[in-house]
Amino acid sequence: MAQDRIEREILIEAPRERVWAVLTNPEHVAKWFGDAAEIDLQPGGKAAVVERVEPPEFFSYRWARKTGTAPAAGEATLVEFNLSAHENGTLLRVVETGFASLNVTEEEQAKASEENTEGWKSELAELKQYAEQPAA
Repeated sequence: MAQDRIEREILIEAPRERVWAVLTNPEHVAKWFGDAAEIDLQPGGKAAVVERVEPPEFFSYRWARKTGTAPAAGEATLVEFNLSAHENGTLLRVVETGFASLNVTEEEQAKASEENTEGWKSELAELKQYAEQPAA
């Protein structure tokens, strides 16, 4: 059976507003998460499907596993970002759930969970490195 929940926390030595911008501004996201990013940060927006937005503390979105697939039930996981102020910067907590309800075999569910577990480790390390650079 697939692990249904991935949780990661990382301390980023940057103000919460900077980390929020790095997480939500397409120009910044493209620097740490991929070559390009299109984000419409509002409920129903286009970063997959944005569920909730509470700047600068929380946002969540549904992300479809397959390109070109709508992020509907059984086709997507839910990713949540919680940002809290910390004496040394910002504590970022990422939770991704929904692997066990994907419309694929249990083996594929487990593989998706394993891949994303490793993926969050590397992506959050890149986010931390980018966010801690002086803002241009």
